[in-house]
Amino acid sequence: MTPVKTPEPVRAKPDAISVEAVEPAREAAIEEAGAARIGEHLGYLVEGERLVTHYFASTHPGYRGWRWAVTVTRASRAKNVTIDEVVMLPGDDAIVAPEWVPWSERVQPGDLRPGDLFPTLPDDPRLEPGFTDTGAPDEVLAVVEELGLGRERVLSQDGREEAAERWYAGDFGPGSAIAQAVPYKCHSCGYWIRLNDSLGQAFGACANEMAPGEGRVVAYDYGCGAHSDVVIDLPDQPSTEHAFDTTGYDELAMPSPESSGESADEVRDEVEESDAVQAEVEASGEPPSDDDVEEDDTEVEVVEDDSEVEVVEEQSEQD
Repeated sequence: MTPVKTPEPVRAKPDAISVEAVEPAREAAIEEAGAARIGEHLGYLVEGERLVTHYFASTHPGYRGWRWAVTVTRASRAKNVTIDEVVMLPGDDAIVAPEWVPWSERVQPGDLRPGDLFPTLPDDPRLEPGFTDTGAPDEVLAVVEELGLGRERVLSQDGREEAAERWYAGDFGPGSAIAQAVPYKCHSCGYWIRLNDSLGQAFGACANEMAPGEGRVVAYDYGCGAHSDVVIDLPDQPSTEHAFDTTGYDELAMPSPESSGESADEVRDEVEESDAVQAEVEASGEPPSDDDVEEDDTEVEVVEDDSEVEVVEEQSEQD
């Protein structure tokens, strides 16, 4: 029979009759749980003077590591023990529920969902009474409202320090991996908006949608690759000259002078003007050289019929 260790030893001497009362304790456990649920005797623990608790293993498959505790006691000068209580207690290897934590400590940041209400404690050290309506003149109340003090409670000094420490050590502080990887800092960025509060000495808001801190409070010495001073020097691309197709042509159906209301002379003038423009374009696109071939004289003849005006170019023989 092995005594069970206790973190706080009891000075009372073990009562021999109570220590030897293993079978009466087992019978009490069987009466409580049934013979199939009671295992071997694990030991005893002296709880006090003539007060001993006997432990038996639990064979229930859902209570591995648990044990049955049967406390027996004996009156002075009595020869028999009395059963005090029979309970099941967890052992060192027992699966037990986690220690109960109050809801105010159990709720963590990010647990609040749409429709949830998280009440504020009346003695929250992060808050202090604000400046409310006390019959002050309108000029004073206007200044109070401008400073943001016209609220029932405002952030206390402890609340400011706690927020500053949390922000500075968070993902948007100087110790983050992205801030350590770039030489640019937020205090010199054009997208950084400094807070108007006293916290503005070290914090501001990011207004760059391409930055990871967009719409968040970032430290003045935080930084990222989307800094406003990041400029890439691109080489100037040469502009290409216009290309003209001088080898092909398009067939255009031209209306007759009768249908368009124009005379043959007007049509001839328009054709001659178009040819002159085309010749000028070709001359500017092809630089002259010593091997240039002498251009042929070209004359334009306008032939009229009932359906269309046909422009015929006849090449004269070379002189």
